[in-house]
Amino acid sequence: MRASELFFPTLREAPTGTELISHQLLVRGGFIRQLAAGVFIYLPLGIGVLRKVENVVREEMNRAGAQEVHLSVLQPAELWIASGRWETFRPPLFKLRDQRGRSFCLGPTHEEAFAQMVRDGVTSYRDLPMTIYQIQVKFRDEERPRGGLLRGREFLMKDAYSFDASSEGLDASYERMYEAHTRLFERCGVPCRVVEAAAGAMGGYETREFMLEAPGGEDTLLLCDACEYAANAECAKTLPPDGADVTSPAAVAPTRTRRERVDTPDAKTVQEVCSLLEVAPQQLVKTLLYRGPDESFVAAMVRGDRELNEVKLESAAGLSPLEMASEAEIEQVTGGPLGFTGPVGLPDTVRLLADHEIAAMADFVTGANEADAHFVEVNVGPDFDVARFDDLRVAVAGDICPECREGHLEERRGIELGHVFKLGTKYAEDMGALFTDEDGVQRPIVMGCYGIGVSRIVAAVVEAHHDDDGIIWPMVIAPFQVVVLLLDDELTQEAIGLVEELQRRGVEVLLDERSERPGVKFKDADLIGIPLKAIIGRRTKADGVVEIQTRATGAKEMVPLAEAAERVCNIIAAESA
Repeated sequence: MRASELFFPTLREAPTGTELISHQLLVRGGFIRQLAAGVFIYLPLGIGVLRKVENVVREEMNRAGAQEVHLSVLQPAELWIASGRWETFRPPLFKLRDQRGRSFCLGPTHEEAFAQMVRDGVTSYRDLPMTIYQIQVKFRDEERPRGGLLRGREFLMKDAYSFDASSEGLDASYERMYEAHTRLFERCGVPCRVVEAAAGAMGGYETREFMLEAPGGEDTLLLCDACEYAANAECAKTLPPDGADVTSPAAVAPTRTRRERVDTPDAKTVQEVCSLLEVAPQQLVKTLLYRGPDESFVAAMVRGDRELNEVKLESAAGLSPLEMASEAEIEQVTGGPLGFTGPVGLPDTVRLLADHEIAAMADFVTGANEADAHFVEVNVGPDFDVARFDDLRVAVAGDICPECREGHLEERRGIELGHVFKLGTKYAEDMGALFTDEDGVQRPIVMGCYGIGVSRIVAAVVEAHHDDDGIIWPMVIAPFQVVVLLLDDELTQEAIGLVEELQRRGVEVLLDERSERPGVKFKDADLIGIPLKAIIGRRTKADGVVEIQTRATGAKEMVPLAEAAERVCNIIAAESA
């Protein structure tokens, strides 16, 4: 390929609205362009890298024994209604109707469709196990797309699903996919950390995420400073306070047994109430009201200085999704306005759950379920009953590690690139995907799910591999392996000869023979991140040598023109091993 014929419109400055370095460099290097918020066009360099990543993913999936298929992006509403996710999936589905009025969505994921496909093709235990995957575009109506390719409305994803006859078989399939993911991230040059995670809208259990630590990542990770514990903050565990009895309705004996109502005019927030009553946030308890999918209500209590973890609340309540109650619903259920909700006097129909820190508290402050009023000296037992104490709060840096109980958690930022988890029989039951076992009994197929953000890997590699001059692509996914920079038109035939020899040896090479200044050619080569430069210029004319530069290290060496192709091939082989 000649640079004069390649469409790669480079920019010298970062365009407005690009915050993350990967977004900036991919736009500046002429890899992508934005079409709409969260929707991108891949230019020739971008599609080249994307296809290279796909190839690595495909090779590792095939190596692990998975079989590739291609399902439709367009999915009928009936599938999603059967699984109960048509109205509850988050972020919302892109929905549409055909000219006959039938409802469809653009697939954000394919659990239902895969389960239906296997339902129609598997009848016996002899057909199992198997793992099937696709590399397919996905659509999610993200409210706030950000980070270029890292959080888009349209993206490329590898989703694989395993189908087994037993939980033991699922365990084996899960480990194979986990190992395949580990290998492919290593090959792409992405140093991933594996962390505990929540399954989110997909459901499932034993979830693990592959995270790239990056300052601009949108996920918060919590890592122990003394052991290997690592978790996404959305599911990181917390420990109950020392001595707290979370099985008792009144874990701490109150110093007073009678609560007192106090006026708190216009004091709705924790800060306002604590300032008015001259108490610390640790002595106040927030009560938050949520509505379940069955229209029941759940109230959750956390200490005033804590944040409620909604993922944990859904797990503890056994209801998903839970939506925060509206102002009208709060007033209808509690009798008081927003900002004054408390546990005392809630209707019996409201299930009250409390974070296990509350089990160690006494004589605390709560809302009084009436305007401009709070209760002080409130206690579990004398004043209200808790249905269940549980881990409901967001873990934070400084918390004691829930694993080793000796270290403390440290905070990092991360980018999620892959996710593996076990689905069990949920979707098989929803879609009627059954098989007949050895005893002639019909049973639901046991499923696992294994996803990778293929287009996200492109951005993640840039986050992990760049410098002030631009991108540094690993050899395996670079758009070209070497760029030949022609700096003297009198040496055109020598440059063409080197290019042709490299191509005969199977090397992907770009010849930059444009009528640009040498400085422009060097800047563009560094910006787009081609791993090797072969420079044909004044040293070639004077001494018959080619200067070979390695982008990642800056290493330079002079090689006779006749030996340049051999040397380039040896470097590529070493870096690709």
